[in-house]
Amino acid sequence: MFRNIIDQLRIVGFIEGISFLLLLFIAMPLKYMFNQPLAVTIVGGLHGILFVWFMIVLGIVTLRYKWSVKKVAGAVLASVIPFGTFVLERRLRDQV
Repeated sequence: MFRNIIDQLRIVGFIEGISFLLLLFIAMPLKYMFNQPLAVTIVGGLHGILFVWFMIVLGIVTLRYKWSVKKVAGAVLASVIPFGTFVLERRLRDQV
């Protein structure tokens, strides 16, 4: 499915980024504007799993490719900023 571990990081990051946007822009408004907390429970749980998967793959990439602290910090920062993982995915795609 993945050519290498960087491809896996790119794809997981992209999916994690989508789940983050769904959480911020769909599930959270449903919870607070329409009193529908189930949306946050479902999307938040999925996002949490994807975030942990992203961090595990990032750890593997860091060890395998001996990424610098600056590069790892950039990837972690990208995972907590809306649209950040899409920028990261683009940069990683251009590297490969």
